[in-house]
Amino acid sequence: MSKIIITKDMSQEQRLEAIRKASKKFNAKMQRNFKVKDYSVTAKEDRSDDSVNINAWTDAPKYLDEHYGDRVRSQKSYESEEGWN
Repeated sequence: MSKIIITKDMSQEQRLEAIRKASKKFNAKMQRNFKVKDYSVTAKEDRSDDSVNINAWTDAPKYLDEHYGDRVRSQKSYESEEGWN
């Protein structure tokens, strides 16, 4: 809640001064928020590497053989080399 109040009986100069104070306070808050946000984005970028997919299985045929075995081998005879029928 702002402590800066504009009333009807204020002169135009007093109102403008109140607006200036409020805008300075608001801009200072926005700068603080931007700095905090900027640091978190930088830290996140340092932690991640988009060139490496940690969820990718490096040897797909071995994975399929280990987990699906005969089912994959029988299905392979129905598919073309491109992988679609």
